[in-house]
Amino acid sequence: MGKGYDDVFTVTKTNHAVKHPGSCSCNLSKQYIGSVSKIDQICSSPVMEEEPKRLDVLPELSEEYSKELEVAVRAVQMACSLCQRVQDTIISNTGSGTNHRQVQSKDDNSPVTVADWSVQAIVSWMLSECLGSQNVSIVAEEDVQNLSKVNASELLEDVVETVNQCLAEAPRFGVQKPKSALSTSDVLEIIGRCNSTGGPTGRFWVLDPVDGTLGFVRGDQYAVALALVEDGEVKLGVIGCPNYPMRKEWLSYHHRYHRIISKLTPPTAETWNKGCVLYAKTGSGKAWMQPLLHANKMFVWPNQAKQVSVSSIDNPALATFCEPVEKANSSHSFTAGLAHSVGLRKQPLRVYSMVKYAAIARGDAEVFMKFARAGYKEKIWDHAAGVTIIQEAGGMVTDAGGVPLDFSKGLYLEGLDRGIVACSGATLHAKIIDAVDASWGSSGL
Repeated sequence: MGKGYDDVFTVTKTNHAVKHPGSCSCNLSKQYIGSVSKIDQICSSPVMEEEPKRLDVLPELSEEYSKELEVAVRAVQMACSLCQRVQDTIISNTGSGTNHRQVQSKDDNSPVTVADWSVQAIVSWMLSECLGSQNVSIVAEEDVQNLSKVNASELLEDVVETVNQCLAEAPRFGVQKPKSALSTSDVLEIIGRCNSTGGPTGRFWVLDPVDGTLGFVRGDQYAVALALVEDGEVKLGVIGCPNYPMRKEWLSYHHRYHRIISKLTPPTAETWNKGCVLYAKTGSGKAWMQPLLHANKMFVWPNQAKQVSVSSIDNPALATFCEPVEKANSSHSFTAGLAHSVGLRKQPLRVYSMVKYAAIARGDAEVFMKFARAGYKEKIWDHAAGVTIIQEAGGMVTDAGGVPLDFSKGLYLEGLDRGIVACSGATLHAKIIDAVDASWGSSGL
């Protein structure tokens, strides 16, 4: 991963599009060179596409879930573009007293932003446009009722404006933009579709519109996470990490330093300096990464995709482990004790959001441990996409008892044994599970 990603790719790709009955307006890839994938019932759009670039590698997608995966990746790309604009606005307004409209507090005092609501609207709209609203059920973090309250009128106004600004650029992502701007009621209706409660049967999407909102408002790491669950099992996962640096050592830098360095060495339009989207389909044995779409560029699948895999390091002394930044949702003292007993000698990499899962899948870290305090319940949207991507990249994710996470119990990971352990390989995973068993009695959790 030491050299730039731009100069390591070569294979061609062909796009075709056919008209989908009704109002759907997606322009998805019809053929993948080197694979047998064919996406039927796809939609057309009058947008112009760039000449396909040559790539070294190309995602080989089997028939099942190929269309859903491509739609999900495009939706996350579009959402990341929106988030970048909102984050830049929040950071530039810091100290000016104008951020009260962009950032507010929920009932549990955690922050919620214009981006959280706007991404939920954009992803809901994109999935409905491309897959048909009757076929889309979404579990998502934010409740539309909170946005409909009288005291949220300014926030709602900003959300509607942000959504329409993003939809104006929909053709860049292969989708026709709406014929007219969406009204307030339109936006509330789209967000309101995200009302599924999950469960053991049927198909539903799981969305965390801005995972790591505190990192987002601070100009630090955050993620947009989307997964598809069918009959209680995750079928695909997509994570967008707009601030993930090309050089992994920058992950440990303070976000203000990173922003200063970025300004001193501004990237060219074609440089993959930071930001990526990772994705995988369950059972494929492969995980992929592509850069965020540059401004004014058209999305052409698979967008310089590169296969990623977990690290081969299994010596604890050489391994890097991640943990949440916030102490409220995780016991740093217990993970520190575990790390010492297992032989992890490096300082922990404390990163906001599902970026921790991305770091392991990319091979930039080897371990993620999270042990919540009593009373805290893990939500499915905080893990569904990341678990799938790590597993298909060659890693392992289980609870602290070594049991795979169960996404069939509704909104929460019910029955979770103590905590979550994600590792690049079986050797490290086994050592951590054993250490948890040996020290849990004195953990106080």
